[in-house]
Amino acid sequence: MRRVAIVAPRDALRDTLVRVAEAGCVEIDHTEGGGPGAPGQGSASHRLRRSRAEPERAVLSVRTPDLDALERAGRTDLLAGEAQLEEREASAVRRGDVAALAGWCPADGVPATAGRLATAGGALVPLRAPRGVEPPTLLREAGALRRSFVPLVRTYGTVPYPDFDPTLPAGIAYVVMFGVMFGDAGHGALLLLAGIALRLGHPRRAASLRPLWPFVAGAGLSSSLAGAAYGEFFGPTGVLPVLWLNPLQDPLRLIVAAIGFGALLLALAYAAGIANRWREGGPGNALFALSGIAGAMLYLGLAVLGGGAWLGRAAVLTGAVIAGVGLLLAGSGLSAVAGGGAGGAVQVGIRLFDGVLRIGSNVISFARLAAFGLTHAALGSIVWRGTTALADRGGAAVLAAAVLFVVGNALAFALEALVAGVQALRLEFYELFSRVFEDQGRPFRPWHLPVLNGQGHAANAPRGEGTYEEAT
Repeated sequence: MRRVAIVAPRDALRDTLVRVAEAGCVEIDHTEGGGPGAPGQGSASHRLRRSRAEPERAVLSVRTPDLDALERAGRTDLLAGEAQLEEREASAVRRGDVAALAGWCPADGVPATAGRLATAGGALVPLRAPRGVEPPTLLREAGALRRSFVPLVRTYGTVPYPDFDPTLPAGIAYVVMFGVMFGDAGHGALLLLAGIALRLGHPRRAASLRPLWPFVAGAGLSSSLAGAAYGEFFGPTGVLPVLWLNPLQDPLRLIVAAIGFGALLLALAYAAGIANRWREGGPGNALFALSGIAGAMLYLGLAVLGGGAWLGRAAVLTGAVIAGVGLLLAGSGLSAVAGGGAGGAVQVGIRLFDGVLRIGSNVISFARLAAFGLTHAALGSIVWRGTTALADRGGAAVLAAAVLFVVGNALAFALEALVAGVQALRLEFYELFSRVFEDQGRPFRPWHLPVLNGQGHAANAPRGEGTYEEAT
């Protein structure tokens, strides 16, 4: 992201801003005193308020419009666009015959935007980013896979600009956790087919969900693989052999594996947190933060202590030393923030106790991967047992068995998909993202409006809505 200045002669400022809106690549800063209606009572914003109509959208015209004609014609869309332009004009800094505005633009979009502004007599000038001002964040959406995972990160919040983009690893972790809880090869195959259908544009009513097709297909593939490992295909039908374990017959092994997998994910989250704390505030910040090196040492020490029963006394002593160093580092960092005195000491003690407690609870929390995997297997087993019991009676009971099998699997699919989706999201947000991120960033919001072309139609608007020439 680059800090930029939009510079133009006063008489070319409007044309330059029209090009900025058309490009949709620059977020313009707002200064004190700007805003709708600032230019005066004859402004577009005042006329828009007077019309008491809420425009569905805002557009701009290339030419300077006749505001009276627009008001008489009821063109609130053009008035809304002019009101936004007036707001940005009011934010411009003027020196003599030159006006300028500051903002942000993606680095790879600066050359093209500068060329577009040059056609109106303006210029886009790269600036040095001011100290203490964090640029807005723009997550790249290159590639269908990354694009489908972006909503997962945005739902949690905006990634701070200095932090690395977690979109791809976060999406993969979510899909794997979902598959472990939704482990059934038949149900997973249905999700995979749903993802392929979205990719092909079906159903048409779900066209807005088409960008998510890799996410849905990935969840289906993960569920199918987990189901193959469990030997589940629309329940314990015997169609697939058990490649790893049967959840209902070996639940303890599944719980241990789930906790071990969660411990690995937490270790990776600490590694990401260390990298982010370093990028945010340098090595000191990374060393003393509970989500940095200090927290990672505390986590590692407690993990070694927990394994002391199998690793021996030497491991217990080693774990205690590592955890103690982590506590000292974290306590030093917290003390610098809390200040001295009894109140500061109490605050540090509470934060450290909470940090230790959270590590234990977060590790155990991953047992829910096994718990909901067991629930899915139990529902499938109940449906399959009921189906076979009816089928063994023969006659009309066979038809009832088929209905039970279809309806039971449909209910299990819907219920478990919802539960697994929510639980995977909870683990992602509270156990993992809480260590990767400490603060929220600011999303990049470029100013973008459609601009009417020479024939009076917006480039991305349907014809027949009326033209500027008709309004004037």
